Order: sequence, then C-alpha cells, then structure tokens
Amino acid sequence: MTTLDVRTQRLTGRIHDLDALRGFALCGILFVNIPSIAHMGWGPAIGVADPVRTALNMFVQQRFHPIFAFLFGVGFALFLDRAGARVAHPRVLLFRRLAVLALIGVGHQFLMPGEPLLIYAVAGMVVLLPTARLPRWVLLWGGLALLLTGLIAADGGVFLVPGLLVLGAAAVRCGLVETLDHRTRQLGVVFGISVVPAGIGVWIQVISKQEPTFFLIWATAGLFGAVAYASGFLLLFRTRLRGALAAVFTPLGRMALTNFVSATLLTLSFGPLIGLGEGSIRYDRMLLFAIGVLAAQWAFSRWWLRRFGHGPLEWLWRCATWWRLVPLRRSVR
Repeated sequence: MTTLDVRTQRLTGRIHDLDALRGFALCGILFVNIPSIAHMGWGPAIGVADPVRTALNMFVQQRFHPIFAFLFGVGFALFLDRAGARVAHPRVLLFRRLAVLALIGVGHQFLMPGEPLLIYAVAGMVVLLPTARLPRWVLLWGGLALLLTGLIAADGGVFLVPGLLVLGAAAVRCGLVETLDHRTRQLGVVFGISVVPAGIGVWIQVISKQEPTFFLIWATAGLFGAVAYASGFLLLFRTRLRGALAAVFTPLGRMALTNFVSATLLTLSFGPLIGLGEGSIRYDRMLLFAIGVLAAQWAFSRWWLRRFGHGPLEWLWRCATWWRLVPLRRSVR
C-alpha cells in the first residue's frame, strides 16, 4: 500500500480489519452484558450453568470492553482526520458527535443502567477534544499514563476508558491503523508478549475460584487478554480464514451501535420468555439466547447493508453530527 493509498483510505474508506474486530468485540460484550440487562443472579449455579458462568469469568469478562473502547478512540480520531479535510473546525464536529452519543447513552441508561456509551462520550469530551492536536508521542505516553492510573487507582473498570480512548487516537496518529496490512510481524510480537500474562491471569482466576478478591489482578489480566484476543484475531485475519471471519463479523461491526442497543431491547423483550430475569441463574439458557440474538443481528445486518450504506442508528448519528440528511441508500454503480 502506497502513501497515497493510505491517505485515501484514511479520508474516504473503511478499514475492514477494524470492522471485523469491532464485530468480534461486540459478540464478547453481549455474553457479559445479558446477565446485567436481565438482572440475572450470581448465586450458586446448578447443572451445566456453572461451567458457563465460570468460562465467562475466565475468558470473556473484562476482555472485550477494552477492545470496544480502544476502537471508539480509533474511530473518533479517524473521524477528526476526515472532518479536518472537509471543514475548518473539525473539533466542533467531534464535540457534536460525542454529544449525540451521550444522548444515545442517556436513553440507553434507562434500559441498561451502567452502560458504556455515555461513559465513552463524556470521557471523549474530557480527554480527546483537548488532546486532539497534540503530538503523537504525547498521546501515546499520556494514554498509557491514564490507563495505568485507572488500573492502579481504581482497579480498572470504567476508569480504563479515558486511557483506552487516547491510546486508540494515538494508534491513528502513529500511522498504525492505516498500515495494518504491513504489521503482521508486529502483531505476532504483541500476541506473543500478551498471551503469557493473559494465561497467567486465567490461572489466578482458577486457583482463586472466581472470588472477586484481587480486582487489580483481574483487571490487569483482562487488559492482557484483550490485547491477546485483538492481536490474535487480526493475525487470523491474515490467513485463509479471512473470508470466513469477515463474513461473520464485519456486518456486526459495521452496525455495532445499532446492534449494541438492539441487543438490550431484544434481551428485555424476549429474555423473560425463556426464564432470563430477576435472580435467574440459568447461564446455559443465557448462552443459547446470546447466540440466537447474535445470529438474528448478523442476518439483519447483512440484509440491511446490502441495501443501505449505514446502520439505522449509525445513519442517525451521522446526520445529527453533520446536521444534515446524508444519503442512506447504497449508491448504484
């Protein structure tokens, strides 16, 4: 890929690796969100439900939200670059984009208290708008400092979001995102470095029997797990599995906002019909329900994207950001 190709992709095109990675992260998030949305219990589980809950704790919990937050930072930085090529004050547009996301997040809070969209928006206003034009190395080290502060001072959780957003923006500024096709060796190194502490984190969770005693260790293990999952996925995306992975995850990723919010609506509407509700501990049913939701969202996303250029919420978000109606239907060539 030439320098001109990279610049053109940054300004006009989609980065398909990241669309697929976003869809992959969305799948993991759904498996940990449904218990919260449905107000499921965490008491002693029975039958085959206990292994499901244990697997979620060890391999999914705290592993996918960091990927999602990082990709939001990437998306905001790419948006700022593209807006900067079209308007004189791109940060005004970024503020509007974040404000609209905050409104969506406020509405989603009524359905899922503690949801992350509002947090992403507020954190973006606090850390991304002031740092938008800082040198890339300042963003990189500043993002790492914010991440470590959130990890050590607050045991992770939502306090990791500011650092992850800034690191996502730093990845764009350093040219790492647009040149992913040439980063296979670096991805291999990152995967090799992160998979060992990620595995150690799982081992610690096993020997502690999932008692939430070492929150700092769990959050750290989750971060390493997120890095291992993301880099491992991108490595697989460079193999013969690319076509299959793209077919499964790209439609979900391109409509991530729509699918994220609609998963809450589907869970609240249909979860109680199969026994997912207040105090339920049937994690086997939850697993099957999550797979069903993802399958339905995948089918709908494919159907929609054949006809339209943006997901429903993505289109509304775009219109509100630019304060005009943008084309929804795919252009016919």
